[in-house]
Amino acid sequence: MIQKTLPKLSNDFRKLKRYPTRVIQFGEGNFLRAFVDWQIQQMNKQGLFNGGVAVVQPIASGRTKDLDTQNDLYTVLLEGKLEGQTVQEHEIIECINDTVRPTEDFDAYLDLAKIDTIEFIFSNTTEAGISYDPNDKLVPHQAPNSYPGKLTALLYTRFKLGKKGFQIIPCELINHNGNELKRIVLQYADAWQLGANFKQWVETENDFYATLVDRIVPGYPKDRAEALQQEWGYQDNSIVKAEPFLIFVIEGDPKIKTLLPLKQAGINVVVTDDMQPYRNRKVSLLNGPHTTMSPIARLAGIETVGEVMADKDFYKFINDEMYQEIIPTVALPEAELKAYAEGVKERFENPFVKHELSSIALNSISKFTARLLPTLKRYVAKEHKLPLRITLALAAYLKIYQGQADFAPQDTEAVLAGFDKIKAQPNYIHLALSEPDFWGEDLTKINGFEAQVTQFLADLDTKGARQIVTEINAN
Repeated sequence: MIQKTLPKLSNDFRKLKRYPTRVIQFGEGNFLRAFVDWQIQQMNKQGLFNGGVAVVQPIASGRTKDLDTQNDLYTVLLEGKLEGQTVQEHEIIECINDTVRPTEDFDAYLDLAKIDTIEFIFSNTTEAGISYDPNDKLVPHQAPNSYPGKLTALLYTRFKLGKKGFQIIPCELINHNGNELKRIVLQYADAWQLGANFKQWVETENDFYATLVDRIVPGYPKDRAEALQQEWGYQDNSIVKAEPFLIFVIEGDPKIKTLLPLKQAGINVVVTDDMQPYRNRKVSLLNGPHTTMSPIARLAGIETVGEVMADKDFYKFINDEMYQEIIPTVALPEAELKAYAEGVKERFENPFVKHELSSIALNSISKFTARLLPTLKRYVAKEHKLPLRITLALAAYLKIYQGQADFAPQDTEAVLAGFDKIKAQPNYIHLALSEPDFWGEDLTKINGFEAQVTQFLADLDTKGARQIVTEINAN
């Protein structure tokens, strides 16, 4: 087949008009582009929102410049099953107006505070992103390192201009994410001596929402990108593939239903005063198994979620984790949890989605802490024994972070530096498990945990991941 030369995605492909910037978005990664920006596109198409997005690249490295080469246009490809129907569709997303890189031009970033039309701030800077950095300072022309530090600087600039505040909607997968983000902003306000009036403005003129986000987004479909572009008739180096399923749970002031008319646009959004039941179900039964399978399956040479579910050994391992280790620890009706688990497995098996385990592995330490550690502790408290599958996952992570795998860990500089300091020590396992900077607590205090992790690490060296999985399956 002769491949024809394709035009590059540009404004020539734009169908929607440009709208005033109403949203600041911290993060340009696959998830936000297939989740938040996709939702904004749906509202804009229906005349319900009429707003554009300014995307802030939170760290020095990123892909905003790649987006700029395409006039900030890109394609979302949805493939999978939704309500029993097969979905295969694509759409050019046109809502991004500008991109900003604070680490290159902090003043241009602060200029966003001058734009009166901006009402909303979204973010997804990974679970590790909502954190306090004591080294951050508020100085001219230099961006703070952390996302909350950058946000505080923007809010302070907005405050000094005498303008209204924002609706702040973080999408990071930590519990009470809005409350935690607000707490850290106020911590910076104290550390930087920004004054009582600013703190009152943060409290009274800004709304911080807690959220739960759910859509599997594998990202760039590298295995078929060239064929897709030939089919569509244009070049796009920023395609984002996602499943059609989506749910967006927002906890906070119900006025957000009017300000952000997602429900009217037909989007599966829930605005509630208590998101915890939704969060516990999703984090435990979807994100938890993801975080379990990533290190163990990769050590066994498996590369994708779909391959895990097609492998009889690993399918049983993950299925048993759901039904034996997770469901008994979640305080929701068992029938509801089992139905949700079956739906999750169907999503994992989506033949259209090639979800790389390596992408799930980003910032694994904070993900384990948020997604699996609560389940492990609840299980121990209830069953008075260790959940072996979750324990094996942590042992596999420790093997990878010690540099004993064929692939390198992907994590924050602080986490990687912390492991670099201890990975050659003879008591490496004890040092790793007892480090509160990794887990927020000392995991050696969990009865029998250090001994079992030590045994699993030795078994990973002598038996390999698959053999251990089959032995656990046989129990």
